[in-house]
Amino acid sequence: MITAATLAALAMACGLGSWRLTTARWTSRAPRIAIILWQSLGVAWGLATTGAMLAYAVQPYKLGVLQSMIAFASGEPPRESWDPLHVAAMIAGLAALAVLVVVLITAGVQALRARRRHRVLLALIARDDPGVPGVRVLDHPSAAAYCVPGLRSQVVISEGALKLLSHDELTAVLAHEAAHVRERHDLVLLPFAALRRALPWSKVASDAQGQVELLIEMAADDRARRYCSPRRLATALLRFGTAGAMPTPQGMLGVHAKNVMARVDRLIKPGPALPAAARYGIIALSVALVTATPFLWTIQL
Repeated sequence: MITAATLAALAMACGLGSWRLTTARWTSRAPRIAIILWQSLGVAWGLATTGAMLAYAVQPYKLGVLQSMIAFASGEPPRESWDPLHVAAMIAGLAALAVLVVVLITAGVQALRARRRHRVLLALIARDDPGVPGVRVLDHPSAAAYCVPGLRSQVVISEGALKLLSHDELTAVLAHEAAHVRERHDLVLLPFAALRRALPWSKVASDAQGQVELLIEMAADDRARRYCSPRRLATALLRFGTAGAMPTPQGMLGVHAKNVMARVDRLIKPGPALPAAARYGIIALSVALVTATPFLWTIQL
């Protein structure tokens, strides 16, 4: 009973932490640290929520959650008899765990299929341009710039964007898209998109996805600033925002008008860096969340 109550309290704490994180002001000062915290909160919340239900369900085994689940799967009888509440908790816990796993796998498979189809399409309609080596160019009048993530990643830009941007602005945009590819931001977004699909009614899940989407854009902006002027990247974002940029294809990561002004303000007037003590403290909290929840699955209380 203590394990179930502890896991339930941890799940509630993770939910409250996620809600508070959606309104936190420090995240723009350290987007990569904030992404790590979001990921750890998501993992801890999922394991704690399902673990709380399963911990209550397997109380008759008088073992840890993981050991009890192994015993249950092997057909070993519990030390005490089942009652309807324990059976209901077992069904609910297994169903919740199955939903989380299935939606994550489904989201991953759909993203892979969308990217595979888009690569085939690019092979037919895109071209190479010596002016932008290593980048695929679309003959489309609208402004577009995006990347196709994966093992065979590609950066794509439209003819409209080439005409819209100056040379320095183009360099900034391409550096931003290369950062998405290098840091595999598609994998960062995947579990949050899956959680949104599993809980379409949840405002926290919706806000979490939106916040992580903004944070990976800021993280890519930070990496791009190593190779270009922040002001050039800011003006490029403004040009895309006012030119009516072409929507980014499904499953890709690209420049769009959403949250442009927040990113532009950050590039032009960057705030102070998050103190080292705060960074290390947030990382320590993230590690504690990720390690504590599986530990609670194994102990017997």
